[in-house]
Amino acid sequence: MQEEQLDIFDEAGQHIGVEVRNEVHRLGLWHQTFHCWIYRVVEGQIELLFQKRHPQKDTCPNLLDITSAGHLLASEQPSDGVRELEEELGLSVGFEELDKLGVIRDVTVAPSIIDKEMCHTFLYECDQSLRKYRVQEEEVTGLFWVSLHELERLFAGEIGQMTVNGFLLTENSEQKDTAMIAIKADFVPHEVHYYQQVFAAVKLRVANRSL
Repeated sequence: MQEEQLDIFDEAGQHIGVEVRNEVHRLGLWHQTFHCWIYRVVEGQIELLFQKRHPQKDTCPNLLDITSAGHLLASEQPSDGVRELEEELGLSVGFEELDKLGVIRDVTVAPSIIDKEMCHTFLYECDQSLRKYRVQEEEVTGLFWVSLHELERLFAGEIGQMTVNGFLLTENSEQKDTAMIAIKADFVPHEVHYYQQVFAAVKLRVANRSL
């Protein structure tokens, strides 16, 4: 199978060419990704939906991460990224339904990988039952609702752990309801400013909606 080709950019965000994905990560070249955060409001409290990454992922295996995300291939536009919601979650959403947050730069370093992303980031409010999601098993092993308030306290070091609720897939591909204790190390270590911008944007949307 032909390796994915990605557009690459310089530090100023100018397009400088195309490179295969493995080289992009090996050399630490800037490239574009699509990120979509699903959230809901329950009894006045904001919750974010996190996916649990597959243990075979080349970066951050088994960790809790953005609801749905993926690379934009060479010549693709952010609107093409909406396919990730369908592929990873079985959720059919039109691009125009998403709430655009903006482009956030985020760098993650792992063994043999420097992942420098220009993240086209979107929000989507959805209170759909977790039972209705059909996750892509080779990518995602579970989904969990996470309290934003508690997550901010966890990241700030005010609490050492929290409980997240959702499901994990069994060996028979069935959804098993799961309440899981999570610590800070259980979440993908996106840069602090990335999380801060996402959290602030979600809180602003909810506040404006209630005016």
